[in-house]
Amino acid sequence: MLNELDAALSTENCHHASENRYHDSEKIPDTENKQVDPSMEPAYKILIADDHPLFREAISSVIASGFEGSEIIETDDLDSALDLTRENDDLDLILLDLNMPGMHGLNGLITLRNEAPTIPVVIVSAEEDKQVVLQAITYGACGFITKSSPRAQMTEAIQQILNGNVYLPSDIIRTGKESNTRRSRNEDNPISPELLNSLTRRQLLVLERMSKGESNKQIAYNLNIAETTVKAHVSAILRKLGVHNRVQAILSASDVDFSQYLKR
Repeated sequence: MLNELDAALSTENCHHASENRYHDSEKIPDTENKQVDPSMEPAYKILIADDHPLFREAISSVIASGFEGSEIIETDDLDSALDLTRENDDLDLILLDLNMPGMHGLNGLITLRNEAPTIPVVIVSAEEDKQVVLQAITYGACGFITKSSPRAQMTEAIQQILNGNVYLPSDIIRTGKESNTRRSRNEDNPISPELLNSLTRRQLLVLERMSKGESNKQIAYNLNIAETTVKAHVSAILRKLGVHNRVQAILSASDVDFSQYLKR
């Protein structure tokens, strides 16, 4: 459940929905006013692109109950999803199946992001490979929701993304489940002991929690420090490791035994 992310994860497209959530008025409602006009309630327009009717029905139910008043559009292949995106430039969110017809894996995500760079896209998939999850974020997705997620977790994930944040399934990031092929590829660029030793103890603790999929807010809570302090540590970590964004740092640190470096 990632909140603010550096560089590649701080993409403007992930803020589209939160900036336009009040469709019936140009003004955000006054939170001090006890009576809120129902027309000011968030009303989202969401496209579900998945070739499994039962799952489309399930996710539609999640949206209908968790985000009342939202308009739901459904389709079952990439070509029609592209057409609907062109016809509905006011979409707040696209839920995209990774393996439906026309997708060809993450290539479909790239195509859709090129077609509609301002609309947040979330991958919804049965895939639980950590590297696929992180690559999806690298290629512009605002989140990754596994189809095995409980209903409440799906609702929370969608809410975070609609609020302009990035969502990652922390259980997958934490377990480090990945294929041997991708693992061997990742081991070609490990973090050297010298670089890890250049990090302060606090920075190591932050990096360890980053690698488990925790957001800056979660890290701040768990380490009992301010979120602004966490952000400063993250920036320093990226600089010291010579990486450009949080995803690269997480990939590089996925196999690090932090206990060895935290003994000092």
